Amino acid sequence: MKELVIISGKGGTGKTSLVAAFASLAENKVLCDADVDAADLHLITAPDIKERHDFQSGHTSIINQDMCTQCGLCRDLCRWDAISEDFVVDPIECEGCGVCYYFCPEEAIDFPVNTCGEWYISDTRFGPMAHARLDIAEDNSGKLVALIKQEGKNLAEEKNLDLLLTDGPPGVGCPVIASLGGVEAVLIVAEPTVSGRHDME
Repeated sequence: MKELVIISGKGGTGKTSLVAAFASLAENKVLCDADVDAADLHLITAPDIKERHDFQSGHTSIINQDMCTQCGLCRDLCRWDAISEDFVVDPIECEGCGVCYYFCPEEAIDFPVNTCGEWYISDTRFGPMAHARLDIAEDNSGKLVALIKQEGKNLAEEKNLDLLLTDGPPGVGCPVIASLGGVEAVLIVAEPTVSGRHDME
């Protein structure tokens, strides 16, 4: 199986439109939308979702107020000041390091895994597709990209298809790096601007 990833140094260059054009022409392929932070290939492909799964990654501490003695150890240990004076964890400030959870003498802190998005297996008018949606302001998009790519490969093997056509994320960060792992070919879509050329290079 071969994999073509289409990426761009910046958003808005027409990457997804090009993927959709290739999807309409190519045969024996699986589509993969790895632009999980702003997925929009589904707008063109009109997917019929066959499988829906939660994407879980990272942790956020939660203090059980009934068990908390307000000793203050968790507040002293938290490097991000994520615990308020009334011993409530701010989920935006909490980095999920777990230090408060591990050192709480009363075991009053829960440390559940975060559900931060969903991933899907769908049928589209162009063929099968693996895609996802990361919730607003959530982390670990690189991990979700790797998962979506693997699910796309699994689909290709299961259906005996020989091309994985991936709509990669824009930019130059972790999600892009995750989308490029193990690929045979990359197509970079750029625009003739300073930022477009810079990020392409």
